Amino acid sequence: MDFYCEQVLSGKTAVEVVAETDGVLAFHHTQPYWPVHVVVIPKRHIASLAALEEGEMATVREMMDVAAEICRKLTKEHGGCRLSTNCGDHQTTKHLHFYIHSGERIRDVHGNPLT
Repeated sequence: MDFYCEQVLSGKTAVEVVAETDGVLAFHHTQPYWPVHVVVIPKRHIASLAALEEGEMATVREMMDVAAEICRKLTKEHGGCRLSTNCGDHQTTKHLHFYIHSGERIRDVHGNPLT
């Protein structure tokens, strides 16, 4: 299942938008793993960085521009942040996405709340 295409981009799952361009959507994660957890996705399906095809780098550059803007804001507000992405078996949703997060983890890698 591609949650981002099937749920977010289709409008079936409402998200709190952080930034948006013609080709990119950034929003607060629907089930955050950190106190600040933003997701940046392309509006068209791209499987992952490891699966980029001819002509998709322009979209990745647009994603990086949006991510850089959000990182600047979060660094100013929280003192810093992390930018990450996963590929292959480490990617649960097979749609390219960047996570921008700040603070101490509030969920474990399986999504269970930390106490």
